[in-house]
Amino acid sequence: MASSSSDNIIAEIPSYITVYKDGRIDRPRQTPFVAASVEDPLNKQVSSKDIIISQNPLISARIYLPTFNNHNHLLPILVYFHGGGFFFESAFSQLYHNYFNSFVSQIHAIVVSVEYRLAPEHPLPVAYDDCWDALQWVASHSTNNIINSEPWLNNHADFNRIFIGGDSAGGNIVHNIAIRGGFEPLHGGVKILGAIYAQPYFCSSKPIGSEPVIGYEESLLYVVWDFVYPSAPGGIDNPLINPLAPEAPTLSGLGCSKILVCVASNDALRDRGVWYHEAVKESGWKGELELFEQQDEDHVYHIFHPESEHAKKLTKLMASFILE
Repeated sequence: MASSSSDNIIAEIPSYITVYKDGRIDRPRQTPFVAASVEDPLNKQVSSKDIIISQNPLISARIYLPTFNNHNHLLPILVYFHGGGFFFESAFSQLYHNYFNSFVSQIHAIVVSVEYRLAPEHPLPVAYDDCWDALQWVASHSTNNIINSEPWLNNHADFNRIFIGGDSAGGNIVHNIAIRGGFEPLHGGVKILGAIYAQPYFCSSKPIGSEPVIGYEESLLYVVWDFVYPSAPGGIDNPLINPLAPEAPTLSGLGCSKILVCVASNDALRDRGVWYHEAVKESGWKGELELFEQQDEDHVYHIFHPESEHAKKLTKLMASFILE
């Protein structure tokens, strides 16, 4: 008797990802990959290209440069970590490529969108290390002591204005990179000036706000963490996902000078973003802290619809955060 397709499945988050016994992995929500373009015929204000940060492990990125730049004027750098629950999406996907073409055309900044390794092929904490290594690679350009240097960074980047940012799982990565930056130096003594958290993914064993009490452990936020980091010490209360866990480092040590937390009123992660903002405010952290909430929008609305009125509003806010 032939086995059913369900018998061949070893792990699954329905409609998001299916892992089969033969090693195949389906990611039905993954958007198509698209090529970078040094001279984009549809967007002449932005150039992009793909770069290798490290061969072992393999870490890459897509870098964006505004072509309307006055070449005598150095630009701030945004090192960005994409969303997708740590298990899908890409710096090379159509979704993020379209977003950053729009973003960079409105913001006078260089973006380095990091292609970190994904679960389940590479369970956490691999992604955090990849993103830290990518940030260190960017910072190392400040010393002119780098083998695989990137001319766009050498020629146009202002290393006194390095920012980190990310949405959803990428927002979680932002937190953990900022924490690491508080106790581990970057090359050349570079500092993280600011951090942007767009609808960041956090969780804990105790629901908060509008999160369901009944069935909470079956909620998507809970299930995703178990899938991407099945061996996490402390499970859902691991400090990487629960920044208020007993073993978590103090938020007062966040290694940046200013923070922007962005939430959306219809997003299931809305309360977690506010929770995080309040915790940072109460921690004694000494930087500038801002919370922005967009009404009548859902999770990562600005990524899905970068040309919408609300997305452009958020981009203007990010521009003020980065450029002022």
